[in-house]
Amino acid sequence: MGNIDLVEEKPLSLAEMKEKLEQMRKRDKELEARAQKTEEYLHRFVDEKKSKDLAKKLEGLGIARLRDRHIKKIMDLMPKDMDSLKMLFSGENLTLKQEDLDKIISVIK
Repeated sequence: MGNIDLVEEKPLSLAEMKEKLEQMRKRDKELEARAQKTEEYLHRFVDEKKSKDLAKKLEGLGIARLRDRHIKKIMDLMPKDMDSLKMLFSGENLTLKQEDLDKIISVIK
């Protein structure tokens, strides 16, 4: 097998992954086993409309340090309290003010 060059790295939310799998199903008519299991999971747990609305609201908060990958993590995991939200960012080099964290939690609820 040859070397693969990474052209672009872009985080996908679960809702976006659901859309991609639907496109693959239309194109290929049938998904392989892992993709099929993933699609079943996503149909059960992901609401695309709610995810898109949440993304718009989070982007609309105007938090300068909050990047696209952070928004997608929030959308996928939907932290319900401050501790869960802080845990979500624990592996990141990101520090947010308490008021910004409060804004995020209020949008999620």
